[in-house]
Amino acid sequence: MSDIYDSDFPSQKELEREISEYLSDKYGKKVRIVSAGQFPMAEGAGEESGGGPEGRVGKFHFDLTPEELIDHLDQYVVGQDEAKAILATKICTHFNRISRSLARPGGEAAGGGRNIGRIKNNVLLIGPTGVGKTFLVKLIAQYIGVPFVKGDATKFSETGYVGGDVEDMIRDLVREADNDLERARFGIVYLDEIDKIAGGGDDRRGLDVSRSGVQRALLKPMEETEVEIKAPQDPVAMMEAVEQYRLTGKRRRQSINTRHILFIMSGAFTGLDEIIGRRLQQRSIGFESTVAAATPARDGALMNRVRAEDLVGYGFESEFIGRLPVVAVLEELSEDDLYSILSSPNSAVVVGKKQDFRAYGIDLRFEEEALRQLAAMAARERTGARALVSVMERVLLHFEKRLPSTDIRHLVVTPELVAEPVVVLNKLLKDNRVRKRHVKMCEQLAAMELKRLMTFIRDKQGDYLESHDVLPTPERLRMMAQEVEEEDLEPGEVCERFVHLVALVNERVRQASLDCGLELSFSEEAVDRILARRPRSEDSVAEACDQALQAMEYGLRLLSQRPDSSELVIPAAGIDTPDSFINRVVNKAFKLE
Repeated sequence: MSDIYDSDFPSQKELEREISEYLSDKYGKKVRIVSAGQFPMAEGAGEESGGGPEGRVGKFHFDLTPEELIDHLDQYVVGQDEAKAILATKICTHFNRISRSLARPGGEAAGGGRNIGRIKNNVLLIGPTGVGKTFLVKLIAQYIGVPFVKGDATKFSETGYVGGDVEDMIRDLVREADNDLERARFGIVYLDEIDKIAGGGDDRRGLDVSRSGVQRALLKPMEETEVEIKAPQDPVAMMEAVEQYRLTGKRRRQSINTRHILFIMSGAFTGLDEIIGRRLQQRSIGFESTVAAATPARDGALMNRVRAEDLVGYGFESEFIGRLPVVAVLEELSEDDLYSILSSPNSAVVVGKKQDFRAYGIDLRFEEEALRQLAAMAARERTGARALVSVMERVLLHFEKRLPSTDIRHLVVTPELVAEPVVVLNKLLKDNRVRKRHVKMCEQLAAMELKRLMTFIRDKQGDYLESHDVLPTPERLRMMAQEVEEEDLEPGEVCERFVHLVALVNERVRQASLDCGLELSFSEEAVDRILARRPRSEDSVAEACDQALQAMEYGLRLLSQRPDSSELVIPAAGIDTPDSFINRVVNKAFKLE
């Protein structure tokens, strides 16, 4: 071995010089070799990491209560009351604790670094496919406004113990936060199909090492660790590091601490009910004897009685399960649940299919009984809400293919259409009376859906609107419902838009009050007149306000000169005919009539 390192063998510097000269001759002087050994040692992570507790604190603020979050989830998720309660409670508690910690003088450092009581509420979701596990977590992350990434445990189990793969999820979280480390360290990492990394019995012994390795790789990130923002093996990161060193002469090291990152795991856990059943069937009598106990009749009842020992028996290491203190079980969706999903104004399945047909200028409507039939068909497939999409596609695919090539622009999904789609399609293509009937039915169903939407917005969003000084008047509700229908928006999104526009109206009238010296305000009917302008946008609303107020400007200044005139409520007439309105008010005030 010593002969390899004799004096005739070139040193590292000589090799680098020769390679550099070769590359320079071939590609030009811009290409050269920079030795990794020439880099200085990384400076302290605390200087530029942005991930330490003494970083930029104070930006994060959270004050949402569990009941507020549950109310939001109820608008989109059918059933699963227990799972929604558990998720909402523990997530709100997690982020409220962080917010309170950062609000203390000195931020997190005020705690003196103590770990007393610092237990992360990482969550394990258990439930069959299609019950809404991923949908729930996405809804929560979107609503509370924290970065969110989703990964599948299966990609980790294929390669075995690869710590870099696990850390890549944290790096994805940083990218999702637009490279804002402060936002990223309060994000949510969601790992689906976690049951696939559970070690098995003797029949799966060959895979146990890799699966256990993935579990161990997740232990530190789930609790607290520092993760380098740039993966060491990433060639792009290496090039950036070279360029950084060339410009500054320093190596920049960035990392993120996972202390506040919430981990949520989920899986179907097929066969777990058998493990729970075996445990429940045995109860000790005396010292060694056991007798069989009655087993709960339903799988759901068994899953709700899951314990940590059952998950360990399923193939998870106790250290891994110990970092998932919160367990929520989601129930299989019934036929009634599937129908409720379809009939909800927030139904992604129905709204998505309407958008598909609207892309061709076709108005698609659904009769209630047809939705019930679709729900029954989906229930028989036993794949949860995913079956709704496949059933909907099977029923409407022929219509989606054929109708765009015709002049038919109205289609109603009836029970007959669900049962025999090809027969109904042929009738629609050949019989003009059938077409006319669909046009009339579409008009009737559109009116009914508009009323249901108005009721839904009033019931679900009424408190939100009133808390922002936006009264849900009938005319305003009608405009909101129309916007939901016409633009395929969610009711909550439309309500936010109207809150913003009403605030713009109030700001315009407040500025006019300062200019003329009168306390001005618009009546609710006047605000509705302004909001009714099309297209409904910030520019059109501002223009409508300014036109009315400018037309009344001279009269308003006259009114401000009278000692008994201190305020004026502008009614709908002040928007429709501002000149006539202000003339009547001035004449009355100065008794010139």
